[in-house]
Amino acid sequence: MRCAQLCATVTGETTDELRARRDAAHDADLVELRVDTVRDLDLAGALANRTRPVVVTCRPSWEGGSFRGSEEERHGILRRALELGADWVDLEWLGGFETLIAERRGRGIVLSMHDFESAPRDLEERYRAMRGTGAEVVKLAVRTRSASDVVRLLRLGRASQPERLVLVGMGQPGVPTRLLPAHFGSCWTYAGEGIAPGQVSLFDMVHRYRFKRTSVATAVYGVAGAPIGHSLSPLMHNAGFEAVGVDAVYVPFEASDVDDLMPLVDALGVAGLSVTAPFKESILAYAKDVDAVGRRVGAINTLRVEGAGWAGLNTDVPGFLAPLDDYGSVGGLRGTVLGAGGAARAVAVALASRGVAVRVCARRTERATAVAQLVGGTVGPIPPEAGSWDLLVNTTPVGTDPEVTESPLPASALRGGGIVYDLVYNPVRTRLLREAAVAGCETIGGLDMLAAQAERQFSWWVGSSPPVRLFKSAALAALGGPDVF
Repeated sequence: MRCAQLCATVTGETTDELRARRDAAHDADLVELRVDTVRDLDLAGALANRTRPVVVTCRPSWEGGSFRGSEEERHGILRRALELGADWVDLEWLGGFETLIAERRGRGIVLSMHDFESAPRDLEERYRAMRGTGAEVVKLAVRTRSASDVVRLLRLGRASQPERLVLVGMGQPGVPTRLLPAHFGSCWTYAGEGIAPGQVSLFDMVHRYRFKRTSVATAVYGVAGAPIGHSLSPLMHNAGFEAVGVDAVYVPFEASDVDDLMPLVDALGVAGLSVTAPFKESILAYAKDVDAVGRRVGAINTLRVEGAGWAGLNTDVPGFLAPLDDYGSVGGLRGTVLGAGGAARAVAVALASRGVAVRVCARRTERATAVAQLVGGTVGPIPPEAGSWDLLVNTTPVGTDPEVTESPLPASALRGGGIVYDLVYNPVRTRLLREAAVAGCETIGGLDMLAAQAERQFSWWVGSSPPVRLFKSAALAALGGPDVF
């Protein structure tokens, strides 16, 4: 079973600091020592008493590094690293290292090329030219701005097997290349604390994304949206896979639109997909079979492979209702929905299914009207009048981190209300919920819905439920919020 190694990139301003971080990377298979950041470089000291292989990198400023000395000095540092027994050195393709590569017959050489702006059109030609130097490992790190850029890396990696290479897509769309190196044909991947765009920490690679438990045979699931870096879904679902013993991993997929997204998930053989904003409605075009709720709402948030196509499911509606049902019957209540997007459509359908009289309040009247007509509801002003509702649901992103001081409503509009349900889950207690509690309202946070809908996704995919409260506890731990609702 082909597995890729995990390389931790470490930096330091001093040799002692570099060594300390090298030795602290316990979960890594090898460590990249970025000596270009070190002021008092002692190469022998940096290499001494290491317990795992190292890659020595001295990146110049002209290729995104911190080294400001002469090229002659930099070449000397890297040659000296090999003389001192470094397992690998990373040499830039355009750095003029042909003589050193020839002397070594490519052994211990990682030949690299970085493009921080784009995935160049001649990427494949560059790879072949770099491979022609005889370097043992060829590394390409390029800026990925769409899922289609990631597909190019995937095809290059597959076409180049069994050659040893490392392919890195920098930026959020390229995160799958970091988390699924074996699927891309890479012999290792890099982890670090934001040293490169889109880089994932060593802790998250091991504990959030189960890196040590995955291989090229591991089933891939994920969450698709734009933006997607904030999502807590990987944390929850990967914890679920760990708990029930499923060989699977769940990763984020960011794309420009669904037509950009789907060729990547198809090429990777993704088994199941969570779908978030802004793709919940447009993804319907790719589902050959959709559940009744999804058809009525006109949006789905879950896909799974069935035969040669995709089946679609809406878990937002039952996920929304799960915490609300704890309050008993809500039939006959006056419900106000803030917002008119895909989430508002799901909430309106859910409330109407429980006998709530739905009123939709949004700044775009035409969209509010469309949502209201879906359930025979009405349209109201924004903000709604105090005392005009019994149950209020915020489906807008107002109040989400980092804009935590904002609220979709003035506090005065909360007087005389009953239950306030905020779909925002970060922070756990939004300003809206805090002010609602002061006004005497019952409150429900968005984390309850997030966990409930994710549990239904998980069960639909793998045929078993995650442990009770696992998803909510995992999300709370990441958010640092109290387990109080």
